[in-house]
Amino acid sequence: MPGPRYRGVTAVHEPTAAALPPLLADLGDPADAAAVRARLAARDVPIHDGLDTTFLYVGDAERVALQHWMDDFPPLPAFIRVAGTDVWYLTVRLPEGARIDYKLAVWTGGRRRLVLDGLNPNRAHDPFGVNSVVAGPGYRRPDWTRSDPAVPSGRVEELPLDSAAFGEERVVRLYLPAGYPNHGDHPLLVVHDGGDYLRYSGLRTVLDNLIAAGEVAPLVAALVDPGERSIEYTGDDRHAAFLAEEVVPAVTAHAAVTTDPRQRGLMGASLGGVASLHAAWRHPGTWEALLLQSGSFVTALGGKFRRGRVFAPVVAFMGHFLADPGRLPARVFMSCGRYDGLAADNRRMAAALGDFGADVTYEEARDGHTWENWRDRLRTGLGTLFPGPVGPGASLIS
Repeated sequence: MPGPRYRGVTAVHEPTAAALPPLLADLGDPADAAAVRARLAARDVPIHDGLDTTFLYVGDAERVALQHWMDDFPPLPAFIRVAGTDVWYLTVRLPEGARIDYKLAVWTGGRRRLVLDGLNPNRAHDPFGVNSVVAGPGYRRPDWTRSDPAVPSGRVEELPLDSAAFGEERVVRLYLPAGYPNHGDHPLLVVHDGGDYLRYSGLRTVLDNLIAAGEVAPLVAALVDPGERSIEYTGDDRHAAFLAEEVVPAVTAHAAVTTDPRQRGLMGASLGGVASLHAAWRHPGTWEALLLQSGSFVTALGGKFRRGRVFAPVVAFMGHFLADPGRLPARVFMSCGRYDGLAADNRRMAAALGDFGADVTYEEARDGHTWENWRDRLRTGLGTLFPGPVGPGASLIS
């Protein structure tokens, strides 16, 4: 009998000692841990059977569980230990197209440690380290996120500037599309956490592919990185001034970008989404496009505030913004993971921005608060805000 449902993920077996399920019958004697590991080395783990996905751990432990991040549902049941062995398993039903970053929580000697799934070679990287990755049936990494030697490559160069707002030198990296300057008035997109978008979401490759396919206009991306992220990205007027009064003029003087704010946008994920909205609010008319991914809007539109002191300035900003949104950018694209704890806030924010008069597109995926989720949404987001001659999603790339 299926176990309890957790917002789209179902535990298939109850957490009691049991024999191996039929899916694992070919592993031989489960009491021979070395033989089990050898057989698993020749298989794809986790093991997929339709919508059912079985996670495995082989080793001495007191308890094993699945730890995944920013989830919108309670923890899954613990792994089941096969009686008399060191083989542990958990079978869950992953929805079509789902993708999850996870670690294994293993208890030994009364202590809990988080470890990568040593039986699964698939990894995802982020600023905090490395996670194991599993995808349900129907998920496939988009081809347009992969480097293609046949696609002309843009370049990234550095632009140092003395910031009066922060009283120090800041370095802005510029992505310049292949063939630059293609013309004299490239759209300008300012990207928060630009270095992380390059490293963990492959932004340079994504832009190369989508621009070459004609889905996104050849644009210049100004990649900015914070000094103190938890301060600068939580409603900091210095940061908003830095972007509008220093980055825009410096890039405009240095590169062939438009002076038309209708072709100027801001982009960011998590707190970077908050910083983007705040900068547009503080300097109305400077930006006419926003790309907000899993914005940390922290229950500002209802619900209990329970996310820690770092978000107190975000809540304060959101209160002011909702009371007086001012002149909004005309075009907004938002995305979030359905398994992200911020999903409800992002749905409410998308509705509120629409009510305030913005043209809002919202996309939600069966994923979490991850850089690969944000990467996979860039085709729709960039193509919607800065469409090329072919239009978003109209090319032959998959």
